[in-house]
Amino acid sequence: MEESIQPLDPIALSLGPIQIHWYGVIIGAAIALGLYLAIKESDKRGLEKDLFIDMILWAAPIAILSARAYYVIFEWDYYSQNPSQIIAIWKGGLAIHGALIGSIITAYVFTKKRGTSFWKVADIAAPSLILGQAIGRWGNFMNQEAHGGEVTREFLEGLLLPDWIINQMYINGAYYHPTFLYESLWNLAGFILLILLRRVNLRRGELFLTYLIWYSIGRYFVEGLRTDSLMLTEGIRMAQLISIILIVGAIVVLIYRRVKGYANIGYLDQEAPKKTAKKKKRK
Repeated sequence: MEESIQPLDPIALSLGPIQIHWYGVIIGAAIALGLYLAIKESDKRGLEKDLFIDMILWAAPIAILSARAYYVIFEWDYYSQNPSQIIAIWKGGLAIHGALIGSIITAYVFTKKRGTSFWKVADIAAPSLILGQAIGRWGNFMNQEAHGGEVTREFLEGLLLPDWIINQMYINGAYYHPTFLYESLWNLAGFILLILLRRVNLRRGELFLTYLIWYSIGRYFVEGLRTDSLMLTEGIRMAQLISIILIVGAIVVLIYRRVKGYANIGYLDQEAPKKTAKKKKRK
């Protein structure tokens, strides 16, 4: 009987009054795996071994705060009446576009302070970012959120989904599109694409720009299926608008950097060492 279907427990572990939610565990695992891959790749590309560790200490908390702030701003009608819920991030409500804005600004400032190319760091981080997003969507699955419109069980079975996913999509007496899964699979495909493109030796910055384009295309279409979109106006979904801006902006920046000669170094190229010897003074 469908009425007897029980959702998965969103609590991973309870230690007395302390509850550890699967949402937080999954987000934490996504960050940890992404950091591990970035550190391994940065070592191959000649960066300081501790650069990504130092950067994540700033980028991770700022990304979480900006992701929450972005979400709260567009749901202010609710949070203005329930201010105690603003900090309840374990219940969901982290907007990836807010996280991207916060992390990109943090990375830009950090690399400037360290005297490292922002574009080089961004290229290395791109596969980690999209893989982290693919994993992080399963936090939405555990919370039964970020789903699409109503569908039938037969529709979900037609997608060849296992019962444990289908059952989790049974919410308040109805089945829904597993849009978390659509986006997760799209991002996983994007991760594989970026790993393959690293071998092509794209010019500096283009791996990161490809990530923005790929993710935004998928997000635009998946967002059209969701029922919980953050809205700019009654007819404009904020995530779709941001996706269009990112796609167009990334293409413009890619072309501009090529035309201006700002992207002449390839991803796999070794940079020539900087000359430190001083010129002899003429007598």
